[in-house]
Amino acid sequence: MKRLAYWLGAVLVCAGVALHVPDYLTTASDGYRMVGMPMSARMDVGMVLLVVGLAAAAWGLLPSGAVHRGAGAADAAVRYAALDTARLSPAHRRLLAVLTVALVVDTMKPATLGFVVPGMRAEYGLTAGQSAVLPLVAIAGTVAGSLLWGALADLYGRRATILLSALLYVATAVCGFMPSFGWNLVMCAAMGVAAGGMLPTVYALMSESVPASRRGALVVAQSGIGAALGYLVASGAATLLVPTYSWRALWLLGVPTGLILLVLRRFVPESPRYLLATGRADEAAAVMARYGIRTAPAAPERPAPVPVVPRGGLAAVFAAAYRVQTGAIVLFGLGWGIVNWGFITFLPTFLTAAGAGTRAPTLLFVSSLFAVPATLLAAVLYARWSSRRTMVCYALATAVVLLGFAAARPERPGAGAVLIALTALLLTAAGGMIALLAPYATEVYPTELRASGSGVAAAAGKAGGLFGPLLLTSAPRIAGLALVSAVPVVVAAVVLWRAGAETAGRPLVEAAAESNR
Repeated sequence: MKRLAYWLGAVLVCAGVALHVPDYLTTASDGYRMVGMPMSARMDVGMVLLVVGLAAAAWGLLPSGAVHRGAGAADAAVRYAALDTARLSPAHRRLLAVLTVALVVDTMKPATLGFVVPGMRAEYGLTAGQSAVLPLVAIAGTVAGSLLWGALADLYGRRATILLSALLYVATAVCGFMPSFGWNLVMCAAMGVAAGGMLPTVYALMSESVPASRRGALVVAQSGIGAALGYLVASGAATLLVPTYSWRALWLLGVPTGLILLVLRRFVPESPRYLLATGRADEAAAVMARYGIRTAPAAPERPAPVPVVPRGGLAAVFAAAYRVQTGAIVLFGLGWGIVNWGFITFLPTFLTAAGAGTRAPTLLFVSSLFAVPATLLAAVLYARWSSRRTMVCYALATAVVLLGFAAARPERPGAGAVLIALTALLLTAAGGMIALLAPYATEVYPTELRASGSGVAAAAGKAGGLFGPLLLTSAPRIAGLALVSAVPVVVAAVVLWRAGAETAGRPLVEAAAESNR
């Protein structure tokens, strides 16, 4: 019954989106400008179907009652150790591929903000202050989504929250059909909630599924490549679609990308660690068998301890046992968020003002290409050298590149090469920061708080964007904005250096125990 409800909900959501398409197509002769159009009866019906479909899908995915929590079976330590010492199987690789696609989709959503704002501002006749409200609302939605979905993933499971978040991607694509700026704000906030939910859950699931020896390198590489490709797709889509189909086409990409994730759902099993932590040993054994893992009859020399299930959800992340680590993670996330949302998001605007014009998306697209292979270095350093030191180095590198922007003069003729170099370096360094933060946050909390802790880290990164409009007001020129953005990054690096825990190469529960000593 629940399975049927989920798929019925998915069909209703797709139908709700489809009912908006005819009104969009009628504006083709006017460059797909929908400003001033009334919401048709067909669109109203579509909105109702979206709400009903999401409610049905949520009921079908989430358990009816609270999930039973317990320490698991007596041999849970052996099962945890088997997960840590297992080999990387084809099922692991399929999971890695699907979750990387999820990260690309998740990153692509907020990355499109910088490319949507110029077209939206022109169509609605917005002032600079009014147009700044859109990213503010969207980022506020992602902050709420990260906290909400992280807590839900710890309560109901990783897989269910990922699938529901993917369906929300499809539903909130109707943001591209909204004729008024007010409706755009409402739907963009909902889109932010959907985007905020995917990232922490994906990292929790990936960290809990891969062997300890491969976890650091794989999750960091996945995080960095997912972020870089997300920005690559966003900038590439802006280059290809906006000139013909207007800025609205960027929001409509949520439909195919969300459906791709739903189609690939069969390759995403539940986290075996989560199943063990909630006393579902038989289901955990089935998932482990899928990964080719067989538990030994006796524990190895250093079995991973069975975690004690903490209570309190998000509040427990800030409890005394985790307060120092949570504080360091929040500061690091805020530092990255201010750079990404307060500086990188406004790069297209600055480049346009400097004379780059329509070349701005192309410059960012080329810069993203350079950033993709460079993220592999972060993965190697994180796994083989030091998680904490690598994070500090990337934060300081980000600050140095921002100083380069402060010294550069993008308005000078022939400055295109300098802009490409600086932008590529910034996307690489800042991309490394978020690529490192996400897996690090999953390694300093136990299984029962892992998604919540990852959600706090993601929310901190997005919350940095709430300061973006304020920074733009206080430092309207690129040099001043670069300097202001560099300060919190340096502060975050210092705090992490002094208070951060080392987690590279350690079993997850052992890393959590070490972080609290």
